[in-house]
Amino acid sequence: MCIKKTILTSTLLFVIFVQSFNAQTCCSGGVPLSNNLGLSQQDKGTIQLGLNYDYNNLNTLNSGTETLNDNSRLRITHSTLLNASYAFTNNFSVEGLFTWVNQRRKISQFGNENLDQSSGIGDGVLLLKYRFPNIISKNSDLTLGLGTKIPLGSSTELDSRDILLINDLQPGSNAWDFIYWLSTSKRFNFRPSLNTSIRFTYRSTGTDNNYLGNSTYKYGNEFQVFLNFSDQFNFLKTLTNPSISLKYRNTLKDETGGGQLDNTGGNWVFLIPNFSIDITPNIAFSTKAELPIYSNVDGTQLTPTYRITSGFLFKLKPKSDSINFN
Repeated sequence: MCIKKTILTSTLLFVIFVQSFNAQTCCSGGVPLSNNLGLSQQDKGTIQLGLNYDYNNLNTLNSGTETLNDNSRLRITHSTLLNASYAFTNNFSVEGLFTWVNQRRKISQFGNENLDQSSGIGDGVLLLKYRFPNIISKNSDLTLGLGTKIPLGSSTELDSRDILLINDLQPGSNAWDFIYWLSTSKRFNFRPSLNTSIRFTYRSTGTDNNYLGNSTYKYGNEFQVFLNFSDQFNFLKTLTNPSISLKYRNTLKDETGGGQLDNTGGNWVFLIPNFSIDITPNIAFSTKAELPIYSNVDGTQLTPTYRITSGFLFKLKPKSDSINFN
């Protein structure tokens, strides 16, 4: 009953939260932004630094829910992700995400290969979060967040022929986005290490008003839901943290020149197994895979085949004699 009450209450709050804004969402091809936010809330004064490598492979061609027998198109995104957070109080924190990306698109047809790619600093994210402990029930947390995607990356990279690359191969988007965040978690008396959580992110995308020099482009708005179950176990005197998540992602169609763009937008469901291990009390290593189990795209699109993310999390805690305030 507690889980049902927590999820129902969180959903209702999220609907109210989103409807209070001018609803919109989403992201450029393969670049991981809102997907990689979510450092945990720590005690006042704690700094967290996460350094991850993200490999995103898109080699599945879909038409609606049907997978086509065509592997001539390949998109790969290599990303280096730097997460950083600082806890102003025990419940209020700021989180930043900074990226470096290499995007590649290879098309193989009639014995020929065409490769386009770009590399550089990608867009960043800044997110403010506030946690409300035990507001729903005992041993529960409710967290609200509001943030923005900052267009730090270049959107004017050229290919080998000095022709401007299309926007989904650019490191940046040349547009500001708003990000809305709501998450809730519940721990249980019979096993305090067992945690269940649900997280909503909504991304309201801005418009690139200088697309190809004389047009506009707006990525489709994005809505994501993560349902997560995690636990902790001691293994060889080391704390391990396995978890399993289900992720639902919806994006609207992109817009360019005032009209909607075909073959963009859709719905996806992913399974995400994750495993982390504490190397020291303040250093952890984690790795996770993101595996698509359902997709229904608008038109015909190249969709994710798999994604792997691995890296380290460092915690710099204040001295034990410091005074904490809620």
